[in-house]
Amino acid sequence: MSWFDPSLAAESLPALLRGAAMTIGLTVPILMLGMVIAIPVALGRLSEHRLTAAAAFAYVAFFRGTPSLILLYLVYSGLGVIAAVRASFLWPVLSHAYPCAVIGFALVHSAYVAEILRGGLAAVPTGVVEAGRALGFSPARLFFAVRLPMAGRLALKSYQNEVVIIIKSTAAVSAITVTDLMAAANEVFYITYDPFTPLLCAAGIYWVMINLVRGGFGAADRRLNAHLAIRLPDRPLRTRMRALRLRLRRPKTA
Repeated sequence: MSWFDPSLAAESLPALLRGAAMTIGLTVPILMLGMVIAIPVALGRLSEHRLTAAAAFAYVAFFRGTPSLILLYLVYSGLGVIAAVRASFLWPVLSHAYPCAVIGFALVHSAYVAEILRGGLAAVPTGVVEAGRALGFSPARLFFAVRLPMAGRLALKSYQNEVVIIIKSTAAVSAITVTDLMAAANEVFYITYDPFTPLLCAAGIYWVMINLVRGGFGAADRRLNAHLAIRLPDRPLRTRMRALRLRLRRPKTA
């Protein structure tokens, strides 16, 4: 058996692309919901109130320390066992695999993003915050117009790594019957008994998606942090090097 079958790859490509679309359809709401949860948690981590800070710390510690697959099983299979949940208005949502996958991953993602934002907010210069207060900014305007954008720029690289991890981690959703890219590749494998062709194709699609994300974050970083780029004085440097070469070529006098 060959390691790669081009005809099988071409035949299974539509199914793999549908799985990739599901992966993207999972990742986007996970990132959005995770960010919505992460902002108040990050503020809680920076709060001077001990109870608020302790609750935020407990949230981050729990969801960062719990494997994503266990949370998926708990949300998808565990909550359905509770009669109060089945009788509540949440059951039409929690009875389906897709929203359970989004909720489970968003909880884990929010814990990591909260720590990333906390580091970015702590790195915002105190002078900038004091200047905003001196200009009469309200606390909400100061946070959303000054502190959060600066924190986002400072934490962009770390957030990029978390987004890449989330894209690759969504491969676990096939465990709760969501047909993502990994599930589509496994279906081809179960039918054809060829493990290499569908999995290599899936790996290639993951590679393309992840590198598109990395490229997008790189372009955003170059644009948002252009003022931090090191610009070497090319012309004066060439001039100094030319003068140094002339000095070295000059014959020594007795």
